[in-house]
This record gives sequence, C-alpha cells and structure tokens, in this order.
Amino acid sequence: MTRNVAIVADRISWEERRLIEAAPELGLHVEWVNDESLCLGAPGAPSVQDFDALLVRSRSYTRGGLVATLAEAAGIPVLNSARAINACENKAVLRSVLSSAEIPVPDFRLVLSRRDFEKALDELGVPVVLKPIFGGMGKRVTLIRHTDTAQSVYDYVEDLGHAFEQACLVEPYLSGGSSVRCLVVGRDIVAAAEFASAGADWRSNAALGNRSSTLAYDPDVVKIVDAVVSELGAGIYGVDLFRTDDGYVVNEVNHAPAFRGVASVTGADIPTAVGSFVQELLS
Repeated sequence: MTRNVAIVADRISWEERRLIEAAPELGLHVEWVNDESLCLGAPGAPSVQDFDALLVRSRSYTRGGLVATLAEAAGIPVLNSARAINACENKAVLRSVLSSAEIPVPDFRLVLSRRDFEKALDELGVPVVLKPIFGGMGKRVTLIRHTDTAQSVYDYVEDLGHAFEQACLVEPYLSGGSSVRCLVVGRDIVAAAEFASAGADWRSNAALGNRSSTLAYDPDVVKIVDAVVSELGAGIYGVDLFRTDDGYVVNEVNHAPAFRGVASVTGADIPTAVGSFVQELLS
C-alpha cells in the first residue's frame, strides 16, 4: 500500500525535489503542501486527514513548530516531533536542553539588552561570536575580534524591529574556521562532512558555499550525536559540532536540515534514507 506523505514547507528547494523523486520506489507518495495553506486547528480540522505523515521542512521555525504541534494533536505522525522542533528552533532553549542531558555545548551568554552584551564581553573576553537566537544559514552571525568595535556592532542589533530579533547569544570563538555537520536519519549518522570557511568569510556553513570534505569515522562524533538523538528522539537532524581542546561540543541542531552540501561531498543517498525511515515509522 502506498503511503501519502506531505512535505510541509513554504517553498520547494533541491532537498524537497530529491525527496519527492525518491519516494515512489519506496512505496510513498510525497507531495508538497505550502505551510501557509494548512489551516490547522481543532483535532478534527480536515487539512491533514488525507496524509499518513507530515515531513515538516518549513524555513520558518515558528511555522514549523506550530504545524507540528497541531498535527500531532490531530493524530498525524510528524517528523520531526513538535518537541524536537520547539527545542531546535531556539538556540538558547536547545543549549539548555542539551546541557541538562550533560551533552557538551559552548559556553554562552543570553543577551537581551546592551547591559547583557557588555557583561557578556566582560565575562568571556574577545574574540566572541554574536548570533541571533532564531535563524540559520549563518545569517547575522558576527565575529567580534576587538572591544573597540563591539558597541558599534550592537547598535545594529538594537535597531532591529522586534524583541525576538534582538535576542542573541554571545559565545567564545571556538571553531577556528571549521565545523562538522552530521546528517542524522532515524538514530544513525548517514553522512558527515567538515566545512571550512572560504575566502574572506570566516563563517563555516554549507549554505555559504564553504570548502568541504568527508569526515572519517570518529567514535567521539558518534557518541555525542547518539546522545543528542537520545534526548530529542529519532528524527531527521543536521547536528553541527565544533572541536575544542576538551572534545566536541554541539553548536546547533537543525530540525529541517539542508543536505545538498553533505550529499555532494559524501555521495550519501540521503533521500532514500529519509524515505526508508518514514516507511519504518508508518509500518
């Protein structure tokens, strides 16, 4: 029996196209549903009743969490779970969740005001990284190397229009220009790559077109990713790690990860892995 699965997203990108193309051979019918058209509400609302599962890939963290929460209330299996999405969408919440589970994360300070920002600089020293609580793809992530420019940088944060945009983390600069991205499907790492900053841009992020290479098997990476999945539940994640002198730390966990960069460098068939996991979930 063919299972009907909705990819819930605000647009179709490379990843969504590959998932749709791979679906028929796995006994799935996958179609895109715009996250602006679901009109979810009470558990009996009809918008998702024709689907056996939802694969939530909204770029908007707010939309993804809301859709997952209401779809679960309607009895529809959701990947990832509402709990996982709500943890991953907020960098401060995620770090609190992981720290409580004794999973290592970078030292950080929550910054909600200039007073917070000044105190964070005093406690952590420079260089530090200033990053928004909400967001991805390396956007608005700023490296502050010198205290004499820090206040001017924060001026831009204060000029943002909404409090949720102004909420930031300040953390020590740890990566040295590289990071490890592990693509998890179910409970397993199906691909892992190291991304290094390229050219004048210090940020290491696949979305920025940085240099990349396949990461060899590393038991320390497996151990820390296993711990993340044990805490968040089986699902589809992009787990980003930094190396430190004390071992790996979890920088971020993306609940709707882009995987073109990891797939291109490793050759992993990620769409088939995702489809197989969905079938396993529904069996």
